[in-house]
Amino acid sequence: MLRILHNTKIDFIRLWRTAAIATTLFIIPGLVMFLVSGFNWSIEFTGGTRIQLLFNEAPDVSAVRSELTTAGFPNAEIATFGSPNELMIRVQDREAVSQQDQGAGTVVQSIRTALDKRFGEGAYTVKRTEGVGPKVGAELSQQAAIAVLIAFGITLIYLAWRFEWRFALATILATMHDIIATLAFMKYLNLEISLFVVGGILTVIGYSMNDKVVVFDRVRENLKKARKVPLYDLLNQSVNETLPRTVMTGSTTLACLLALLIFGGDVIRPFAWVLTFGIVVGTFSSIYVASPILLWIERKYPRESADKAHVSKSQARAESQAEGAAVRPARGGKTPAAR
Repeated sequence: MLRILHNTKIDFIRLWRTAAIATTLFIIPGLVMFLVSGFNWSIEFTGGTRIQLLFNEAPDVSAVRSELTTAGFPNAEIATFGSPNELMIRVQDREAVSQQDQGAGTVVQSIRTALDKRFGEGAYTVKRTEGVGPKVGAELSQQAAIAVLIAFGITLIYLAWRFEWRFALATILATMHDIIATLAFMKYLNLEISLFVVGGILTVIGYSMNDKVVVFDRVRENLKKARKVPLYDLLNQSVNETLPRTVMTGSTTLACLLALLIFGGDVIRPFAWVLTFGIVVGTFSSIYVASPILLWIERKYPRESADKAHVSKSQARAESQAEGAAVRPARGGKTPAAR
């Protein structure tokens, strides 16, 4: 049987300060960008219309924008989609969303009429259209938020049942780190937040929690076997022992996601990006975030050593037996003093 990274003795925890600096430098700019400009929400959440067009010849984007402005869509977003001949037009302003709510094809027909006037009816082909009204968008936004909260709530309940509070708190903080880092990554790539991406975030939460549970399960087992070994050494030992499983699981999953990134198309690619980064950051945080946090909690709030508790119980039992022997009658009904 093939075994990789067997009996490694790498001092992972030693680099926790460098890892903390690196993750801080990665997250803070993304949060600042989010506060300044927000996220790129899909029409599934905001409501609106999206139409994908394939032109016979590469169109002049400024001419397309001018025609849409004349037609009453001055805030339309126009971008090439795969090739210069292919355009993606997205209309999400309030008036267009209201029109979309009145009829599924109202905005699409208005856009087509304007483009036919400028380029001709046979100059392009409509490949895909999407339209979401404001009520549907609001419902999807609410349901997505509820789904994320439920997933995180179930995670908290499971951790509270599975581990003692020190392990659970370290896992929760590390999982929150993964979510924030993933949101920063999405902002850097300007990924559109769609239902696919929300599903990817939920998957990242599950994967991150699972990876930390695996490591902390091994830590808990090693604590029972070697109670006198410092926690620092036990954390390094546990990470090294679970390293083969982490590498095999992560590499096979990343191979599948690489195929999605290359061949999945523009619709599924944001989902694949989120999952790819989520697996990397989840593995990273299990070693360099969750473990150092657990070590800090243990030093801040040290638990009573099991050996000390055992010694205390033995001493109390011995004292109790000694007191009982002093007052217990000897054979014949007399105490030692009477004899």
